[in-house]
Amino acid sequence: MFWVLFITIHNRFLLFCTRYVLYNAFMSTAILATKLYIPPIRPQLVLRPRLIEQLNEGLFSSRKLTIISASAGFGKTTLVSDWVASCERRIAWLSLDEDDNDPARFLTYLITALQTIVPNIGAEVLQMVQSAQLPPLESILTILLNEIGTIPDNFILILDDYHVIEDKEVGKAMTFLLAHLPPQIHLVITTREDPNLPLARLRARNQLTELRTADLRFMPSEATEFLNQGMRLNLSEEDVAALEARTEGWIAGLQLAAISIQGHKDAGNFIKSFTGSHHFVLDYLVEEVLQQQPERVQDFLLCTSILDRMTGPLCDAVLLNSLASGRDTLEQLEHNNLFINSLDNERSWYRYHHLFGGLLRQRLGKMRTPEEIAGYHLRASEWHEKNGDPTQAFHHAVSAGDFNRAAMLAEKHWREMNESFQMTAWLGWVKQLPEELICLRPVLCTQIAWGYMDISDVDASESRLRDAERCLEGPSDEMVIVAEDQFRSLPARIAIARTYNAQSVSDFPAAVKYAELALKLAPEEDHFMSAQTKAILGGTYWANGDLEAACKSMSDWIENAQKAGNFAFAIASASGKADILTEQGHLREALKTYQGSLQLATEHAAESQRIIAHHHLGLALLYHEMREDETAAQHFQKSMELGQQSVLRDWSYRKYLAQARLKESEGDLDSALDLLDDAKRFYARSLIPYTRPIDALKVSIYLKQGRLSNAQEWVREHGLSANDDLNYVREFEHITLARVLIAEYQSNREERFILDGLHLLEHLLKVAEDQNRMGSVLQILMVAALAHHAAGSTPQAFASLERTLRLSQPEGYFRTFVDEGEPMRALLSAFQTWIEKQPRSQYQELGVYTGKLLSAFAQPSGIGKPASGMAEALSPRELEVLRLIAQGLSNNEISQKLFLALNTVKGHNRIIFSKLQVQNRTEAVARARELGLL
Repeated sequence: MFWVLFITIHNRFLLFCTRYVLYNAFMSTAILATKLYIPPIRPQLVLRPRLIEQLNEGLFSSRKLTIISASAGFGKTTLVSDWVASCERRIAWLSLDEDDNDPARFLTYLITALQTIVPNIGAEVLQMVQSAQLPPLESILTILLNEIGTIPDNFILILDDYHVIEDKEVGKAMTFLLAHLPPQIHLVITTREDPNLPLARLRARNQLTELRTADLRFMPSEATEFLNQGMRLNLSEEDVAALEARTEGWIAGLQLAAISIQGHKDAGNFIKSFTGSHHFVLDYLVEEVLQQQPERVQDFLLCTSILDRMTGPLCDAVLLNSLASGRDTLEQLEHNNLFINSLDNERSWYRYHHLFGGLLRQRLGKMRTPEEIAGYHLRASEWHEKNGDPTQAFHHAVSAGDFNRAAMLAEKHWREMNESFQMTAWLGWVKQLPEELICLRPVLCTQIAWGYMDISDVDASESRLRDAERCLEGPSDEMVIVAEDQFRSLPARIAIARTYNAQSVSDFPAAVKYAELALKLAPEEDHFMSAQTKAILGGTYWANGDLEAACKSMSDWIENAQKAGNFAFAIASASGKADILTEQGHLREALKTYQGSLQLATEHAAESQRIIAHHHLGLALLYHEMREDETAAQHFQKSMELGQQSVLRDWSYRKYLAQARLKESEGDLDSALDLLDDAKRFYARSLIPYTRPIDALKVSIYLKQGRLSNAQEWVREHGLSANDDLNYVREFEHITLARVLIAEYQSNREERFILDGLHLLEHLLKVAEDQNRMGSVLQILMVAALAHHAAGSTPQAFASLERTLRLSQPEGYFRTFVDEGEPMRALLSAFQTWIEKQPRSQYQELGVYTGKLLSAFAQPSGIGKPASGMAEALSPRELEVLRLIAQGLSNNEISQKLFLALNTVKGHNRIIFSKLQVQNRTEAVARARELGLL
């Protein structure tokens, strides 16, 4: 059965590829690279061998976790950056901030940090994470952990400033990760407070190394080295001891004190007057530090304390001070050790020490009026907007209390946030806005409705759509509009959202009504919206089983997209059209659709490389069906290569379905079931009907394995009956039910089972014929032929089979028959014998086709199978390495070209040599050419 290509396209692919495919080809979720940098070692660093030894002991004892927990200013990050500088293991570093409490953002940065040491790791997971509907975190982490488990080298993952993480879902994800951590990875967490992780359990199992405040305090000898050598104070032993005692070894306190002492002639008297708790001491020292700086520097420190990250031009914009450049001042602050950290190697971006910045902001609140502080935030907001950072622009507008500006930014930047899969973050923005302000903005209301629509919160979406309509009905002088282009098409946008929401709850008549309304309301000149609406309407027709109308809508959409110059949209949607054609049984037309789209993709390569993995996978499965295995294998390998960079989030789902299909063809049914489970983990609810549920696909395999009880349990769980009302959405489930009834008849020979099955198939056939769905007709007739043959009704079996063959022969079906196994082979063989007794002119062509089908039963599937003479096939990565070997590249050159560790390349070499049964590179190339691999 040729089920993989019939699988429903994800709603983002078919319904809204007009909104995001092209954009995502150039713009994925923004990553702040400085969060992944290992902080540089400070010049005044005090070596701490006793702590380094403890860290090494935990690492080499194979403990899972090292936790460094202490309040601000105890040198946690500095210690770890010093340790990893001399550590021979590879390092993945992630500096966390408050925004990482969003699970999707946290996982995005976690995977990106891992990719700094293994470039392609987690690529599929990253697509899931950046999708509109986040799958269960455990499913995502399971896939990621399995990938980590394949890394040949040990490495360290460092999560710095973990105390900012408060989100429970992120905490659960970390607990799951710790519980299943592969042995290659050692996790290090720095934090100001103990995280909500199972530390007691890890401690009891000797899987935890801990460094706490008592460990991190400077000992007298370390304090002496820091003050006299690092800060060049030349203090007496008594003064060092006094200062160390008063700060209790607190490194930030010592640093603040040292800076203050540098401005005093009598260090001894200053130290004697230096008393109090940490809070008091720090307040006092901040005043001392600030008072000793020039007024210009004091102003700079206070005013720029509102910034999370600073660069020279940004500081200039905030201060409006032309006397000194922000860049020069930042460099001066770093030179003077004024609690500023460089965030990049170019020393363009900086941040204040967290505690120092917090106290500066506290001081700013006392020394400046609210109006002045709001002015700083507004200027920061304007600078960030002009420099392409709408997130920071919005946050500063909110901090300034300028909610009108914040609303303007949200409305203005909605499209780009939506098209870069940042709807969760954007919805977080608008939740900070006053309700009365939102309700005056019909475009913003509609955008929020679309945001909730994307995450399948239909009730919230509909509520905002009603807000938009009330606003439009109210006085026009009260409305606030920023995105004028969107306002002109607002009624159509509201109708589109209602279409989407209706489909989400399977209200297909309402979806058709709203889609047609959207087409009517869309501005005539807005080809983009017309194309978008036609795609929606095509999906609605598909859901109702009207595949001819769905295909026409999709064709119109593709044509309009090309006219509008949106070639990426047209290319992406060709895969959807090919799926519909395949379901109609038009395999050759589906082939032409894929091939034409790939030709268009070559003409617009920059826009298309990240969206055509689907096309090659579709071609692979079509050629596989037609028994052109060599061509199928080429497209399959190409799809796997391109899939690593696909921006279409249903890629992993489709990939696993395809692999399951191929494993089933090879007879590896257990692997096929495992791959279907993988596919199920990647599936997210779609607006397009889920016509071939994974569980139903598994039942077909259960029956091949003789596991009738599993199939019967599925029937009971889903409440299926031969007397059900029939519709397109559940057609495949009912065909599968018919298969179960046939198997039950074969098991106990109770006639009622075969009669129920044939009765069900008869009604299914009528519905499919009425809607001219020839792909479904072919499938139903084939199962009916097998049912009649099982019941001993040979004439009826031959009649159904003959009609099946006459439908399938022009389109080149082969694998659909072969994968039915021995029952189909026996039926075809009997039919062939019968044909030979009939008039030759009437059955000559059909006889040749039947003969070819019978010969195909003796030939295993070629995709994913080893070349003749090989015990095991080479993986796509191994073939890639082999080709580079054939080009004469050294292991080092292959390592650099593929961004792999040298040991990983050597490991691939050993596997390649083993599979080819050779001893060296020369023999490997010769053997590969002999086998046709090169």
